[in-house]
Amino acid sequence: MRRIKVGVLGATGSVGQRFVQLLASHPWFEIAALFASERSAGKEYREVAKWFLPCEMPENVAEMEVRALSELEAVRKEEDVEILFSALPSEVAAEVEKKSASLGYAVASNVSVHRMDEDVPLVIPEVNAEHLALIETQRERRGWDGFIITNPNCSSIMLTLTLKPLMRFGIEEVRVATMQAVSGAGYAGVPSMAIIDNVIPFIAKEEEKMETEPLKILGTLENGRVKPASFSISASCHRVPVLDGHTEAVWVRFSEEVSVDEVKNAFKNFRSELKTPFAPEKPLILREEPDRPQPRLDRDAGSGMSVSIGRIRASSGGGVGSGAGE
Repeated sequence: MRRIKVGVLGATGSVGQRFVQLLASHPWFEIAALFASERSAGKEYREVAKWFLPCEMPENVAEMEVRALSELEAVRKEEDVEILFSALPSEVAAEVEKKSASLGYAVASNVSVHRMDEDVPLVIPEVNAEHLALIETQRERRGWDGFIITNPNCSSIMLTLTLKPLMRFGIEEVRVATMQAVSGAGYAGVPSMAIIDNVIPFIAKEEEKMETEPLKILGTLENGRVKPASFSISASCHRVPVLDGHTEAVWVRFSEEVSVDEVKNAFKNFRSELKTPFAPEKPLILREEPDRPQPRLDRDAGSGMSVSIGRIRASSGGGVGSGAGE
């Protein structure tokens, strides 16, 4: 099978490094280009990437020359790179991703700037793969040979995956409180003196993302646009001194009477149709122990791709509450 040549935008940052780690061993892809700022361009990747992951830097990329963003057009022609995985800073990503799509690249973005664009798919494959049909709308509207697709905010992914099997019961309202790991802020994102022995009850722009992104993902595709889901979401986001693995406490109010057993069965029976190398067999894992999920115990479930759910119980005010964790 021919491996698809790919590049990583923002390859030296924390998210870019995670892309490199996953792509380096992926059977479908070959890393052919690493892009970063002008100050890193022309140097070997090992020189400019302060590798922070708990594994060795992949040998097949350590000696690769880092390319400048100004070389996007040349790389497209010379290296025949087809896909770019974007981990750029938001202030840079907006224009660079659009330019890349106009050059014919398929851009898979981890950045928030285009997530809520009307013609850009915001996708969790297990939930709304049908929204990829927006790609053709986007190409026609913008005159691009390439396109941009996006994935949601990390906490939005967890929440939305757990809400998907509950949609059948008629969701009316969702409330969520997050306990988010420091890794979500990047390698240098939260100073140790700020987070050790502390909880920070605010993460800039995080609550807005959690209150809007799931509604787009769980919406319906109609006439070349997404009609958002009709229920409301209220979020409160907190940074906690955990290295990896976010946790969420979620309250859901339904339009009909729903039992705890019905909710548990909905989670147990949820399966993915994906047949990709990293897709977990069970995107949702129900934990029956009363003190689960916990980040240290559950963050690697499904090779880190599954959401663990526990403490499902009826609320005295109506609805169902639960805990979810990566």
